[in-house]
Amino acid sequence: MEKDEIEVLVAGPEHEKYVDTILDTIAEAAKVRGTGIAKRTHEYVANKMKEAKAVIALSKDGRMAGFSYIETWGNKQYVTTSGLIVHPDFRGIGLAKRIKDMTFTLARTRWPHAKIFSLTSGAAVMAMNTQLGYKPVTFSELTDDESFWQGCEGCINVDVLHRTDRRYCICTGMLFDPTEQLPAKIPEEVMARIRHLEELEEQNPLLEGKGLN
Repeated sequence: MEKDEIEVLVAGPEHEKYVDTILDTIAEAAKVRGTGIAKRTHEYVANKMKEAKAVIALSKDGRMAGFSYIETWGNKQYVTTSGLIVHPDFRGIGLAKRIKDMTFTLARTRWPHAKIFSLTSGAAVMAMNTQLGYKPVTFSELTDDESFWQGCEGCINVDVLHRTDRRYCICTGMLFDPTEQLPAKIPEEVMARIRHLEELEEQNPLLEGKGLN
């Protein structure tokens, strides 16, 4: 199948009918690789679609070709792009890269100041992350949001995570820090002032542009 015969788009509620196929495809891929993966429920994935936090690839004949989703952590200071999968019938045509690019763009558009990270054991995903500007990091540089780490409890390798006190595991941690992509750094005291001004503007939109400090 040609890549232009597949549409990659932000998923919506109308795509819930594909959730079970997505979960089965993710589970089968994990078995083939012999690696663990955080298990997600039908409701969890369906909610990602409803919240515009998922990307789905569909063939012209309506088959699920690929999928990925995003999630925020630590009061939206961190974002993950997770669950990237391509159905076996659609591999070898660069679809994973198209899905990865769309999820990355969606995350950067919705949360432009957030750090985006990924836990993966796949070489292909690591290569795509590197092209987008991710860097390998220790787990200590990732979110400390317990809700995120609870997601690893369904992985077959979670015992490694426990034994190392969450310092490392089978997966590699990779991080995209938007502040490192800027040509100059704004001092933290200036950023604090900016955040203060933004909070005032949110509380009273009439203050916007008044230069209060």
